Amino acid sequence: MGEARVAPAPYRRAPVPFVGADVPLFLAFAAALTLFFASCAASAADEAEPAARTLDTVVVSGVQPGPGLWKVTKDDHTLWILGTLRPLPKRMTWEPREVVEKIEQSQQVLMPPAAQISIKGGSLRAMLLVPPLLRARNNPDEQKLVEVVPDELYARWLALKRVYLPRNRSVEKRRPIIAAWTLYEKAIERSGMSFKDVATRVVEKAAKRNKVPIVAPRVAVVIEEPKDALREFSKSQLEDLECFRRTLTRLESDVETMKDRGNAWATGDIISLRELPYTDQNQACLDAVLQGAAAGRHGLADLERRVDAAWLEAAEKALAKHRVTFAVLPIGEVLDTDGYVETLRARGYTVESP
Repeated sequence: MGEARVAPAPYRRAPVPFVGADVPLFLAFAAALTLFFASCAASAADEAEPAARTLDTVVVSGVQPGPGLWKVTKDDHTLWILGTLRPLPKRMTWEPREVVEKIEQSQQVLMPPAAQISIKGGSLRAMLLVPPLLRARNNPDEQKLVEVVPDELYARWLALKRVYLPRNRSVEKRRPIIAAWTLYEKAIERSGMSFKDVATRVVEKAAKRNKVPIVAPRVAVVIEEPKDALREFSKSQLEDLECFRRTLTRLESDVETMKDRGNAWATGDIISLRELPYTDQNQACLDAVLQGAAAGRHGLADLERRVDAAWLEAAEKALAKHRVTFAVLPIGEVLDTDGYVETLRARGYTVESP
């Protein structure tokens, strides 16, 4: 164990996650005008896709150790942190022995922070939002993707679409941010990777089995007039071309590296996780939504800052109160020079890397 090295500059933090509250997750995202619009677009393919092509990098399979744990201490109190990564190899089984042992010794498990979205009026009202939600996925004024994307970007889009979405016609109606996510999701599926969060599920099961309290910092956002919010969003243009461009760049250059990164996480190779080049489109995509005028009017403009503050407050409270706490964070938050772990170090805590 030793002092953690700082992450290379290209490593970016994970964007703010969201959870549903009194509405289904799909509609909670929608009402909040967030990127979850995109995850629903993948189900809109008109026809079945052809068989997956063969890619160069072979992803690991079988039982793997996963990464080591980061240790944050002050006096005799310790916070163990597991850095999680997605996507990961589909056929990988994670051996969580060290994680389970640390949870057994803990008095609290601290989960990643998130924004908790709810709609005033509850689930019944939320169901009425389905039609405007479906319309909001598309470009305003029934414009096609070719009309809103520069020629150079559209040519790159078509080249990738022929590989991953050759029979999907409806995606051409979608906003760039949603079209990009649809393409990205299909590429990950075909690469032998999965977005399944295997690590968090293991942690939650171990905590419940050992009756260790689970704390999940949440920032509540209530959408007072979700129908008006969706109507406003449907009519507005998003500054999402940077999100579109970065997604294309990642699929053109980073699919093999994503698999290398997944392999590194699975085998506990922290050095490779630090050193592998990292292209991230997620922050640009989130910014396209949260920095828009509609987001500001509906309480979303400063969401990232509030979510950051919620986790750091919960972590410092746990370190002050408990002898041992176990935490789960996206690996980007652990490795990033501006992430939560470095913030704790700057506040006087001692940090040791695996």
